[in-house]
Amino acid sequence: MRVLEDPTNEPPEDAFQITTNPKYAPDESETVTISFEKGIPVCLNNSITDPVEIIETLNKIGGKHGIGRMDLIENRVVGIKSREVYEAPAAVILHKAHYELEKLIIDKETFRYKQDVSNKIANLIYDGLWFTPLFKSLMAFVDSTQENLTGDVVMEFYKGNINVLSRSSQYSLYSKELATYTSDDKFDHKSSEGFIKIYGLPYKTITLIQNAVQDKELV
Repeated sequence: MRVLEDPTNEPPEDAFQITTNPKYAPDESETVTISFEKGIPVCLNNSITDPVEIIETLNKIGGKHGIGRMDLIENRVVGIKSREVYEAPAAVILHKAHYELEKLIIDKETFRYKQDVSNKIANLIYDGLWFTPLFKSLMAFVDSTQENLTGDVVMEFYKGNINVLSRSSQYSLYSKELATYTSDDKFDHKSSEGFIKIYGLPYKTITLIQNAVQDKELV
């Protein structure tokens, strides 16, 4: 559609084939449970286990609730900017569920680093560089992060929005005893004072040196 080539134009409604306009989506929300094993979605609503059927069902349910519409400005391989409109309910839903499970299970530093790796992998895929040494090496890292990524995510769909209702896993790193703000807290807060002093020492040193230099310049 030529109308989409102008980024100032709103996508016409007929640009979308499988998703309902969120404004006209059902007034009642719908809840689904997605189960993962080692990072792979293996079950939907405790009944659907066929991978293709999982995708098709999520496309149908998500599309009905206006999930998965995307209007993007992309950078082509040669650097030319392109306006693209997509609709991918199942992909958006699964990506969100997978991300939420990773936050529950993967340790902080690995999780943060994986976000950078994921962006690089996405760019390699977009640029058609699937079969390269770098792609193979990065995927080896990603695969290692998925070993314990087994659990369930419950999500609610409502007028284009995805709300995560719960996440659960036997590999969860979440500890209520450490995270609670009540008197049941088992975290030793006395340890924080020394940690904060050591953690902030490099930045305190930078400030002291910069102030000393500025003082000399003013003399």
